[in-house]
Amino acid sequence: MNDFPDQPSTAPAEGGDSVGRQAGRYAAAGVDIDAGRRAVELMQAAVQATHTLQVVAEADGFGGLFALTDLPPRPLLVASTDGVGTKVKLAAEHGRWHGIGADIVNHCLNDILVQGAQPLFFLDYIAVDRLVPENVAAIVTGAAGACREAGCALLGGETAEMPDVYAAGACDVAGTIVGLVDRQGLLPRRQEMRPGDLLIGLPSSGPHTNGYSLIRRVIEGRDLQMFLEDGEPLLDALLAPHRSYLPAVRALEEAGVEVKGLAHITGGGLVDNLPRILPPGSRARIDCPSWEVPPVFRSLQSWSGMDGVEAFRVFNMGIGMVVVAAAEEAGRAQSILPGALVIGALADSDRPVPDVALDGL
Repeated sequence: MNDFPDQPSTAPAEGGDSVGRQAGRYAAAGVDIDAGRRAVELMQAAVQATHTLQVVAEADGFGGLFALTDLPPRPLLVASTDGVGTKVKLAAEHGRWHGIGADIVNHCLNDILVQGAQPLFFLDYIAVDRLVPENVAAIVTGAAGACREAGCALLGGETAEMPDVYAAGACDVAGTIVGLVDRQGLLPRRQEMRPGDLLIGLPSSGPHTNGYSLIRRVIEGRDLQMFLEDGEPLLDALLAPHRSYLPAVRALEEAGVEVKGLAHITGGGLVDNLPRILPPGSRARIDCPSWEVPPVFRSLQSWSGMDGVEAFRVFNMGIGMVVVAAAEEAGRAQSILPGALVIGALADSDRPVPDVALDGL
């Protein structure tokens, strides 16, 4: 079902049967068309509030239209698709639907941000066993809010009611983002990276969208309203929406800070994600004591019994984005972004494949 149809269908069903009777038979099979229409009505205003001047409204469209205007000299489209993963199960169990929408937008947004791209538009996909309009609308409204903050149009989407494919109460949320970058502004700039360049960490808002298959097992039987060391309830810490790093990166750019590379710390943590942006023969030396790992990660590591190296591959451990910049840029970057921390530096390596060293772990 297209989330955002322009006009409702009023055509009679084939064979002379009424629309109502056909919808009733389909509902008996587990798919409620009327619930789908209700979901669209609940989310429509939030979606339309994201539409930029480039969104072209056409009646009876089955796809979203977006005008490519004010293109840079050497434009490149950058696209990414991802999902929220099993965090949706934890959110569903506690009725925390709104944050899941922000999760999927910001995860995808950060993935294209590391290539220097600015977001143009986003498409969502929500699959459920049984459509509850208010729940789906809450997800899409959360996604719309994140899109609006990023100046990104929520151009369209799909809600699929799939009984027998998904277990009772199950939900899956995925999305696709398309952005734009000039070839000259493409990141990372590996040819400019040098030993001594600093790694500047930007704090995460929590586990973001990674590690939840383990998290859900670790917290079984625990009081989710218990307060962590920082006074935050455990459930709130686990379901905090994925942070968008677009405002931070824009602030660096506007201040003229020369960014050589950005790494989004998702599944695989610092260990697996940093090497993806580094040149051959280099090593990212992470000074692990340079920041205080947030209580939620310390608790999860303790409860699971995993060692530090595994924890740094499963979780972001409090660092959601890493900026690679020359040493002389660090002070200015930190003054612009007070939460930013120097967490390490680049060094030479005798290995051809870039890697990460966790110093002081």
